[in-house]
Amino acid sequence: MNAHAATADSGRLGVRPNGLPAKWLADRAIWLAVFLGGFVIFEPAPYELFLAMLLAIWALSGMRIPRPVIPLLIMFCLFETGGVISSFQIGDWGRGIRYVAVSSFLALSSVFFAIVILEDMGRLRLIFRAYVVSAVITTMLGIIGYFHALPGFDIFTRYDRAMGAFQDPNVFGPFLVPPSLYLIYGILNRSPSMAPIRIGALIVLLLGLFLAFSRAAWGLFFVGAAVFYLLLIIDAPTARERLKYIALAVLGVAVLTIMLMVALHFDAVYSLFEQRFKAVQDYDSGRIGRFARHLLGYELSLTKPLGIGPLEFGYIFGEDTHNNFVKALMDYGWLGFFSWVTMNVWTLVAGFKLLFRRRPWQIYLSIAYIVFFGHVLIGNVIDTDHWRHFYLMIGIIWGCIALEERWQREHRPQMRRPQLMPVSAAKPIHKRPASA
Repeated sequence: MNAHAATADSGRLGVRPNGLPAKWLADRAIWLAVFLGGFVIFEPAPYELFLAMLLAIWALSGMRIPRPVIPLLIMFCLFETGGVISSFQIGDWGRGIRYVAVSSFLALSSVFFAIVILEDMGRLRLIFRAYVVSAVITTMLGIIGYFHALPGFDIFTRYDRAMGAFQDPNVFGPFLVPPSLYLIYGILNRSPSMAPIRIGALIVLLLGLFLAFSRAAWGLFFVGAAVFYLLLIIDAPTARERLKYIALAVLGVAVLTIMLMVALHFDAVYSLFEQRFKAVQDYDSGRIGRFARHLLGYELSLTKPLGIGPLEFGYIFGEDTHNNFVKALMDYGWLGFFSWVTMNVWTLVAGFKLLFRRRPWQIYLSIAYIVFFGHVLIGNVIDTDHWRHFYLMIGIIWGCIALEERWQREHRPQMRRPQLMPVSAAKPIHKRPASA
């Protein structure tokens, strides 16, 4: 993946020229929007307010939806239409409309990020840098709160678990996975002078990830990191570089093991780890446990093609669906369900086709794709439909899909027509004189 380490400038990819001040302000605004995604402890969060303003400014400035991104917009529109129809199945339909409005905004955020990435591929690096800074700061808040290092920081924990500036440790943990993968790549392939800073930031994120005590986040990181590292090894240009990756992987596993052993020396950490490390919790199984509710939801959907209304499932069964596909059926009806499934499958298939193509944006696509795929899997045991970073990953993948289409268009070889020699240019043919 060394090919994608080099960041191409905008002109190389055919981006239309912009004035420097406007371009600088636009990039800083996108950076701030991504940064604010790590601070959503209350709603509406600054992320929503600022991004809504950005969407309005971009729309008023004549933002156009490129053709490669239109399918994503159509699928999301169908999905949200199903939610609106489902909302009218309950008496308090306003509650359902408000929930669907949030879903619509997050869907638009995916489209927005795809568009701005297509405008300038260099924004991918800007987005991930902002993400790393945001993740480190919000993780520090969670760590300080977890160890009660400063008074008042307990608001950044819940149920004795670090959650940063989020409302739930189960959202905070997965939020840390994309920047962790990006830092791993930077440590391996970017400037050695910045390696100590990247290593320090990665240690902070991994500690926060552990203290979130989220099984979904742990699984997402370990499986995602393994797949990501495998892609790096496969794409390494030389055997020597592959050997370097393997050696560093062994070293990294050893360091993680040591960190885990040190953390487990704290009694409070050990007892919670032992409790959370169980594959199946008490609330997962049972007659009306998490998985039983999934089956009840699928059965109920057979008689409720329009859905039962957003959030209504929790009022009926006492707990939310904790499954994106059941939620789609219950909150968005059959129309929303098939739209959601189509969006997931389309994104996975289209993104997979690009994973092994050497492009300047390949590293960013790889991280976003792995994290998105992981979220599709954990979406079977937890609701991720309103996770902001999940929609950011979708936007990054579709932005790369659009970049690839433009790349193909600009680098497609022209069909050469056979050139016919003009008659006047033809050399005269001299016959050999006959011998006497």
